[in-house]
Amino acid sequence: MTKIEEMLAEHCPNGVEWKELGEVCELKNGYTPSKAKVEFWKNGSVPWFRLEDIRKNGRVLSDAIQHVTDAAIKNGKIFPAKSVIVSTTATIGEVALIMVPFLCNQQITAVIPKALYKKTLDIKFLFYYMQILSDDMKKGVSEGSFPIISLSKMKTFQIPLPPLKIQEEIVQILDKFTKYVTELTAELTFRKQQYSYCRDKLLSFEDDVYQVEWKTLGEVGKVSMCKRILKNQTSEVGEIPFYKIGTFGKEATAYISRELFENYKEKFSYPKLGDILISASGTIGRTVVFNGEDSYFQDSNIVWLEHDESQVLNRYLFYFYQMNPWQVSNGGTISRLYNGNIEKTKIPLPPLHIQSRIVQVLDNFDTVCNDLKIGLPKEIALRQKQYEFFREKLLTFTAEGVYAESRVE
Repeated sequence: MTKIEEMLAEHCPNGVEWKELGEVCELKNGYTPSKAKVEFWKNGSVPWFRLEDIRKNGRVLSDAIQHVTDAAIKNGKIFPAKSVIVSTTATIGEVALIMVPFLCNQQITAVIPKALYKKTLDIKFLFYYMQILSDDMKKGVSEGSFPIISLSKMKTFQIPLPPLKIQEEIVQILDKFTKYVTELTAELTFRKQQYSYCRDKLLSFEDDVYQVEWKTLGEVGKVSMCKRILKNQTSEVGEIPFYKIGTFGKEATAYISRELFENYKEKFSYPKLGDILISASGTIGRTVVFNGEDSYFQDSNIVWLEHDESQVLNRYLFYFYQMNPWQVSNGGTISRLYNGNIEKTKIPLPPLHIQSRIVQVLDNFDTVCNDLKIGLPKEIALRQKQYEFFREKLLTFTAEGVYAESRVE
């Protein structure tokens, strides 16, 4: 029997007390102060949280990317420190613990323990349990084109209230798991910074160690694209995936027939295995290495350089594209990548054996940073699964009078 099981047997022999979230906590929706009022935003000191804060800076936050002034606070009421926030529109169920007084935008709901329960509810315990509830929230989303979960629905969710000592013991265990993941993630971030520095240094050729010839990509090859596919030639199901700019590098949501694919592949431009596909609109310059599987790509939005690998290796191009800013001659960032922008871009071309050595070094870095089968990415994934397993196990309680090892529904 584990320590927590012993504590439960001693303090809750008949099960754990459960209450509705709305009974234990106040739920308050966030808001966006008027952007038209400069006095709400200029020199602000009040943290104003959005989903971007969680995605960039983690789940325990003491500051926000953006700030507002005291004048922006409705009725002078700010959300208190040590509250939990959860996204309740669009992306449902993102959870964070806020350690400072704050505001948040309308995509987020603040979950604030009521005064009556502040001495019997550990805020970290609530934070961890809200992560469990995020799955229930997704199931409770109202139907329609814009996902949203109402405050009235959220208030009905059940949460367990074991004795405070048990909550603190559970928090201590889960904190250790999250610390492992945080430390490993920080190490991976450092490795990626090393990788970016090494890549940029190797491909800048500032030290004149190697003899390098500079050419434009237009001198090396020509920009190519697939034949245009009309909307009436696609379907939601089919044999050949058709990638548009919105699904580039992701799962295809449109398909074309095998007959059309074979016809166009034979008559028009089509990438070779290993060619580097580039996004020419949306997020400019994203790259995907073509794996040779039967698929088709949206014309003009997804392009590649048709070239001779006796001059430049595909993998060398891949790394060059990653560091290239894709800028026009006056230095301004472009919103669309035209063929001329690509063909006028200058690339350093050392001898092939030097290209190969550079690729080998960068491939090793890339594997360490991104391969889920080895190294840090694998360790992080395993630790995250371990954390989620123990979180579910530790936060599953039998309710008073209920003799089943499952959460109350």
